[in-house]
Amino acid sequence: MGVAYWELVRPDAVTVWRSRVVREKLSWYYDVMVNKAPAKFVIARYIPTEGDLGKMNLEELWALHDSLSKEFSKLFHQAKNRKLTYADVVKLDKPRISYLDVKVEIARRILEQCRFCEWRCKVNRLGGARGFCRLANETYISSYFLHVGEEAPLVPSGTIFYGSCNFRCVFCQNHDISQENPFSGWKVTAEELATIQDYLRQEGARNINHVGGDPTPNIYTILSSLKYVRSNVPQLWNSNMYLTEESMKLLLDVIDIWLPDFKYGNDSCALRLSMVRNYVEVVTRNLKAPCERADPIIIRHLVLPNHVSCCTEPVLTWISHNCPSALVNVMGQYRPEYLVLRYPEKYREIARRPSADEMNQAYSIAKKLKIDFEDVS
Repeated sequence: MGVAYWELVRPDAVTVWRSRVVREKLSWYYDVMVNKAPAKFVIARYIPTEGDLGKMNLEELWALHDSLSKEFSKLFHQAKNRKLTYADVVKLDKPRISYLDVKVEIARRILEQCRFCEWRCKVNRLGGARGFCRLANETYISSYFLHVGEEAPLVPSGTIFYGSCNFRCVFCQNHDISQENPFSGWKVTAEELATIQDYLRQEGARNINHVGGDPTPNIYTILSSLKYVRSNVPQLWNSNMYLTEESMKLLLDVIDIWLPDFKYGNDSCALRLSMVRNYVEVVTRNLKAPCERADPIIIRHLVLPNHVSCCTEPVLTWISHNCPSALVNVMGQYRPEYLVLRYPEKYREIARRPSADEMNQAYSIAKKLKIDFEDVS
């Protein structure tokens, strides 16, 4: 067998799987990646239910959802313990209405008074209204490709970049699709999004990486697409994690590996640099959900210049106390972009790259806290 392209461009991706820590912490993701285990969305598609979902009110739908989630947990634990394989699941009779269908219907209802993220705009996006994300009932993809620049265990990653975002980061490196032109690229249906995922998997993607911008405004389309995906492929959520608790409930039983940002250690920095409120409370609440389940997770923290004390140290401290199952990417890739580049005097403290001393300080903090970061940073 010849050497794969991704092995040539990222040989560390091969080496990192030899790390016992990485293999243990990402074991579920790895089993799905090599088709030993069924992806979570595949399990959800085979959990049957009955009734006319369209005639149920939202409270009834959530009660049904929570009941089916218990059934999901039983099958998931069998799969996680390698007592239920992907081949076993696809031999089951596919139900007319499934747990995944319930999720899709709830997401459609939420879209009518949108509260996918903590802006909670409550506009009727299904009817064409636009909230803070500026999207109505539409999903725009700016690009999709095999990404070899992600963390080593993830490459090649089947990355799908969605237009729009619910943040307004002044240093955004993807500002062209997240803020300036969120409708760039092309509009896709759920079926078309599924086709893209299957194509990426067939081309060698280890996962489907939902990113942007941010994928959160597109939860309805993404969940709907999983009804049509033919491949068994890990679903990866690459997000700022500014989601509501409802959104997290919809995602927990379909996302196989989490790749969240944890940017700020306090609300004032988040408000000034990303224009969001209650940042720490919201993001830590959402991070706790997959962490408490010991889901595979790689938390990204971008080290900002002059923000080691106010952001890096409290972020890493929180992770060490609340999410010991996480791998952490302590990132030194920050560079002045977008508004910081245009108005350096206004954002003087971050109008440069982080220094070597600042990065060494960040790494020292991570080591002192016994965080597993070296294999993915």
